[in-house]
Amino acid sequence: MPVVKIKNLKNEEVGELELSDSVFGAPLNKALIYSAVKSYLANQRAGTSATKTRGDVSGSGKKLWKQKGTGRARIASIRSPLWKGGGNVHGPQPRDWSYRIPKKMRRGAVRSVLSERLREGGLVIVEDFALQSHRTKEFASTLAGLGLDHARTLIVAPLEHNLLLSSRNLPYVTCVSPDNVNVYDLLTHESLALSREAASQLERQLS
Repeated sequence: MPVVKIKNLKNEEVGELELSDSVFGAPLNKALIYSAVKSYLANQRAGTSATKTRGDVSGSGKKLWKQKGTGRARIASIRSPLWKGGGNVHGPQPRDWSYRIPKKMRRGAVRSVLSERLREGGLVIVEDFALQSHRTKEFASTLAGLGLDHARTLIVAPLEHNLLLSSRNLPYVTCVSPDNVNVYDLLTHESLALSREAASQLERQLS
């Protein structure tokens, strides 16, 4: 089982934590991660793009001229797609792009990325994120002390009031609760900071 050092917010070692092999020692599975990311991004799509068909554009339905005898091409409606300002043919319409992959696949992908972050040395375990102040400047200096100021950082911890306020103006920091950890966030952040409580909760959820 991998053993990692636990640090406090002053970057002092306060203990060690033995992590589960099933969650933090899983092999890298690129195909599984790809499937999970593809599903996540599809589920984020709004699906609200739309074009107007001939039934949606404005204009009279009156026949512009008689069918025969004028020498001009026959025409039924000014809303025809052949005319400027007419309807659109086969354009995009609102739809739901979302789909779900099996729960075991989603959890397996998260385990794979968590394990890879640990192997890369991008995982930090913090005793807790109980901040005394909501000031962003103080939180930024705390992250700098932990060595988390040079890369995009994902903080997984119970979302306390001061943590949310102090981190929301830092563009390279994202805070999520253990229940909302997803593969996409894990991949798009180079550093991962877990509180001791969050690490234990992830082990319970994913093992």
